[in-house]
Amino acid sequence: MSLLDINFLENSYSEVKEKQLFGKWITLGDVRPLYDKLDDSISREVIGKSEQGRDIFKLKIGNGKKRILIWSQMHGNESTGTKAIFDFLNFYKLFPDNEIVQRIVENCTIEIVPMLNPDGALAYTRVNSNNVDLNRDAVDQKACESKILRKVLDSFNPKFCFNLHDQRTIFGVEGTRNPATISFLAPSEEVTRKLTKGRKETMNVIVAMNELLQQIIPNHIGRYTDEFYPTATGDNFQKLGHNTILIEAGHFPDDYKREKTRKFNFYSLLQGIFHIAVSNNFTEHESYFSIPNNEKSFLDVIHRKPNGNDIGFLYKDELIDNQLTSRLQKEKTGNLEEYYGHHEIVFGH
Repeated sequence: MSLLDINFLENSYSEVKEKQLFGKWITLGDVRPLYDKLDDSISREVIGKSEQGRDIFKLKIGNGKKRILIWSQMHGNESTGTKAIFDFLNFYKLFPDNEIVQRIVENCTIEIVPMLNPDGALAYTRVNSNNVDLNRDAVDQKACESKILRKVLDSFNPKFCFNLHDQRTIFGVEGTRNPATISFLAPSEEVTRKLTKGRKETMNVIVAMNELLQQIIPNHIGRYTDEFYPTATGDNFQKLGHNTILIEAGHFPDDYKREKTRKFNFYSLLQGIFHIAVSNNFTEHESYFSIPNNEKSFLDVIHRKPNGNDIGFLYKDELIDNQLTSRLQKEKTGNLEEYYGHHEIVFGH
């Protein structure tokens, strides 16, 4: 299994990072100017409009036989993957002669929808402007954004897909005291969670991404539940024969802006694409199951008090006067021994 050079990635990342994108509230207005900075070899087109008439863009890289589709921000308030995509595009632009880029361009054709839900992104909501969760709209396709993604899927016919999301700060890595900074999922195709050929191939790519990340942030990588969701995008795309890798960007200590996590998200994406580019056999998958499960084991702040009278808080993000603010809200009370706090305050015994 060909893994990327960690030292090269770490040494080059400050140059690769797209500095025009920062924080969690990323909108079409933030990314639109970046399209003009793209390398000339990256084609771009508007493939449709959101429910409120905002442009939805698609980018295209490479001319190889292996087809990869990537999309981000189908949930408007989940932007870490979008930042990672533009870091990837900068890497492609800055290192055109590097073997990583050369192998990707020669062997892969990649189509990218950096922001599927621009209305939800502007409003900083999970859903689109008609209150539709695009990640539960793969069957009915009530939303125009869902129709656009499905049209891209059907016309492009990718072998692999990367479905980029964010997960909440509540998730930890089973068996550790660590937050789940990056979590992966090879979605199920039906309710029994059968290990089909496609799921094994999806798991194989995840194994490569996990092996890379374990060198940098060991024991901060989780495995998302593979419960079958009959209306979910990843489950349906997987069932249709398009191996869909779900990347969930989570919390890293003291990284509420998700700026450290975006780097690990970028590393994952680059490793996954490179693995697809250089591999001809995707059958090895067993170590996917050695990735610990995600578990809901964290609160943002815990006040540890005597006699089991603990108080647990979570941050709630909301837009106030056109600014993204995060405010603590009480979530749980009582004996919270089973939870860890990203920050803990211990009161008198």
